Parts: sequence; structure tokens; C-alpha cells
Amino acid sequence: MSFEPSYEEQEQLADTVERESSGMNQRELVSGVILAAAFAIAVAGVWRLSPPHSFDLIPALVCLGVLVLAMLVRFETPFGFTAAMQLGFVPVLFAMPLSIVPIAVALAVGIAALPAVIAGRLRPARLLHIPGNSFFALGPVAVLALAHVEPRDAGPALLAAALAAQFVADFIVSSLRYAVLRDASFSSVVSSTWVYAIDAALSGIALVVAEDIHTAPVAALAVVPLLGLLAVFAHERHQRLQSMLELSSAYRGTALVLGDVIEADDGYTGEHCKSVVSLALELAHHLNLSPERQRNLEFAALLHDVGKIAIPKEIINKPGKLDAQEWTIIKTHTLEGQKMLERVGGFMRQVGHIVRSHHERWDGAGYPDGLAGEAVPLEARIITCCDTWNAMRTDRPYRQALSEEVALAELTSVAGSQLDPHVVDAFVAFVVKPATAETATSNGAIAAAAARTAPLVAGPAAEL
Repeated sequence: MSFEPSYEEQEQLADTVERESSGMNQRELVSGVILAAAFAIAVAGVWRLSPPHSFDLIPALVCLGVLVLAMLVRFETPFGFTAAMQLGFVPVLFAMPLSIVPIAVALAVGIAALPAVIAGRLRPARLLHIPGNSFFALGPVAVLALAHVEPRDAGPALLAAALAAQFVADFIVSSLRYAVLRDASFSSVVSSTWVYAIDAALSGIALVVAEDIHTAPVAALAVVPLLGLLAVFAHERHQRLQSMLELSSAYRGTALVLGDVIEADDGYTGEHCKSVVSLALELAHHLNLSPERQRNLEFAALLHDVGKIAIPKEIINKPGKLDAQEWTIIKTHTLEGQKMLERVGGFMRQVGHIVRSHHERWDGAGYPDGLAGEAVPLEARIITCCDTWNAMRTDRPYRQALSEEVALAELTSVAGSQLDPHVVDAFVAFVVKPATAETATSNGAIAAAAARTAPLVAGPAAEL
């Protein structure tokens, strides 16, 4: 994740924060139990492969304490967090028998989570994820156990293989968890692998400390000042991300309030805007717009008529056609809408630009700027198509709603002039036809059910 998280990453961060303070759903419980069982089986396998031997307790306890401190230095990521654990994990790997290392890591993860549990930021049930969060320790332990070599006796190649095994084990488990629990795409998971570069860099420092653990146990404390510095950075990053999420939430709240204002000001316009939102998002999904563009489209569709608040109601609700002066006044609603959203600031400025352009035409005969073709923002072209369809399919003060067949004929007739023909084709293919097919299937099912439950009589008996 970059220093400037994308909208998608911000959404994932917000979801992560909300999940930590909420209970676990069934999928989370099942996955937690499965990972805990797999972790226990893997630990048992390592235990058989490399039974524990006697070791110095003092260095082990000092390293375990440093690992707990390292786990407390958390940096938020879209799907959870990463910690400066390498500064404590590598010394633990050197200070304890291989078979005990995964258990010690799980213990450290649990101890580090206790402050959040006590403060109410983390539900106790989420401690079930401790084995899953400790799986990374099994990679290097397995490599060294299979080689029958203690870490202090391992050469550079074996240590590099152990580090690679740690990253691979962590990536596989994390990817599966994110895919199952968060429906995360593979690309979004890969985008979070930047944390492994940091872990690799910290591993070199930790290795220097770990080599002196047995002769000088206090050497493990040498990384504590570095952990303190990283903690300052982590805190500043946390505060910055929190402010960013709060600001994003404030923008969203403002947009929703404006949507309520539109509906309160004119019930039809409010319902119309909500219908356009639904159609536009469905089309945007099929057009593979990025999450950020879908967000902008969602709010632009919701607020595309917000400028009508400034238009006199006698013009908005006039049952007949508008005269030239009234038409000139009503056309200002795109500019008024943009002005309102410009005042909100942030990404709402981009939304305002879309709102300004939602009455532009593909042939350049629209307003207010006379833009043509792809000079009109794609989001505005989508809204124009969905707006046109919804306007034809609902009752207006001056006419009744058009039938689907007539509306479809009208929509396709203005493709290439008023509307983007590519957007119209996609709208018809992905929104109109599936909805029509679903309605036909539903009606057919109802008719079949009625036929099955009708009396099986014929001829004169039917008259009874």
C-alpha cells in the first residue's frame, strides 16, 4: 500500500477496522478453526521431525519479550496489519528449539493482542485468528528441521531459503484467508506484498543480534530503540490513516444528506436519482470501472439533479412543456449542482465535474459546454443513458411512463446522437435484457405454478 492509499485500499482499511471491533461471522469462525487445526498438526509434525532439546531459558525469555514488543509496533494494511516482528522473530528462532518456536510465536501474538482486547478494540473471539497469524513461523522452522541444522549453524544459502519459506507460507495462508473472508482478488493481495521487502530488510539487523544471543542475552535488547522509532512512525501513520478515513466518511455523509435534501425537496426527483444510481452502478460493474470511478459515479448519479433545488418549483413541476425562458432557467441546474459540490471539496469536486456534464450529448449538442464524444466524461455518459431510460420508464407530470418496447426503441434511436452508442449497447445487453429475461422467467414460473394448482376438470364437470 502506498503512502497515499487508493480509494479501494481506504475501503478495505475501513472494513478491517470495523471487523476488528465486531463479532465473527460463520465463515470467519470456520476458517479460524481450520487454520488452528492445521497449525496444530504442522507443529506436531515439526515436533516429531525435530524434538525439543535443552536450551538456555534466559535468552529465550528475553527474545520472547522483544518479539511481543515487536508485535505491538503495527502498521495497518488494507487487509489487517503488519508488524516489525522480524526484529524479535529471528532472535527467537536462534534462542529456542525449532519445535518450540511456532508455539512461542503464537504466545507472543496472543500477548500482543491483549491490550486491544482489554481496550475493547478487538473482540475476544478474534483471538481464534492467532494460529493463522502465526503460520509464517512454520516456513523457516520446517526448512531448518528438514535440513537437520540449527539456525546458528546454518549457512547464508540455508538462511535465505528459510526466509523465503517464511514469506511463502505467510503469503499462501494470507491469500487464502483474504479470498475466503474478504472476497479479495489476487491482484489486491499481491499489492500488499510490499511488507515482505521491509521484513527482509529488518531480518539483516535481527540476524546480527541473534548470533550473539547465547553469549550475551541482552544483545536482543539492542533492537528496542529501533522498535521505539518504528512505533513513532506507526503511530503517525495510524493517525494519518484515521484522519483520511474520517474525512472520506464525512464526504460520503455529506453526499447522502444532499440526497435526502433532494428527496425532501421533490419526492419524484429523489426517487428518480436513486433509480439512476442502481442502473448506473450495474452498468459500471459490467464496464469494469475502477472502484474509485464507481464511487464517483455512484455519488454523481445520486446528486446529478441536486442543482434543481435552486430551480423554482413551478418550473420543475410544470405539467406542460417549458417555454424558452423556463428552459434557460432549468438548464442552469447542472452548473448549480457543480457549485454546490465544489463547496464540499475533496473527491466531491470530481463528482461535481460529472454532474456538470450529465446533459452533454454524444453529438455535441448538449449543455452547458457543448462537449462531444469522449470529451464527455464516461461517468456522465453512463448517467445520461440511465437517466434517459428511467425518465422514459416512469410517469412524468406531462405524460405516462412508456412501455419497455417503446422506451427501448427510443433509447436505441438516439444512440450515436444524444447518447454514447457503446454505452447504450452495453446498457441494453447487460441491464435491460437480463432484467427482461428475469421478469419473463418469473412470470412463466407463476403461470406454471397456477397451472399446477388449477382443478384438473374438463367439459361439463367444469361448470360445477
